[in-house]
Amino acid sequence: MISAGDFRNGITIEYENSIYQIIEFQHVKPGKGAAFVRTKLKNIISGGVVEKTFRPTEKCPQARIDRKDMQYLYEDGDLYYFMDLESYDQVGLNSDSVGDALKFVKENEMVKVCSHNGNVFAIEPPLFVELTITETEPGFKGDTATGATKPATVETGALVYVPLFVEQGDVIKIDTRTGEYLSRV
Repeated sequence: MISAGDFRNGITIEYENSIYQIIEFQHVKPGKGAAFVRTKLKNIISGGVVEKTFRPTEKCPQARIDRKDMQYLYEDGDLYYFMDLESYDQVGLNSDSVGDALKFVKENEMVKVCSHNGNVFAIEPPLFVELTITETEPGFKGDTATGATKPATVETGALVYVPLFVEQGDVIKIDTRTGEYLSRV
């Protein structure tokens, strides 16, 4: 159990039969009346964000989230298969629980599988990946001064906007949280 006075960003709690992660919190002490804690909570299963206020003495059970490193094997129709490298157990997850997390992940790469009480609710890709550009329009010499970008397709099929000097066949580094081009490798 964790009291509302001990809330911090990133803590996961069980509240009203759901699991929430604290995105923001603020201890408020008005001039008149009792103090309270104003929070923004993200439902980790549905992704919705709600605002709630708690009394500082209110207690919530802290949710235990398991993050396990697993290898992404392959996609088969609507199922995505992952393997635990310690026990070699394979897990098949449907596209609802995977979402867009594998947009920049190639087969045989490591990801973190997040679960609560054995129920998988999210896949966390590595923060940065290096992918080869499979298709993009050629850039023209002298066009790079404006900071303009062009669309490029990477080997996983995702669309990334890259500077004009990047060519087809180049290996680029991508931030998976934002989907932005970082640099050529």
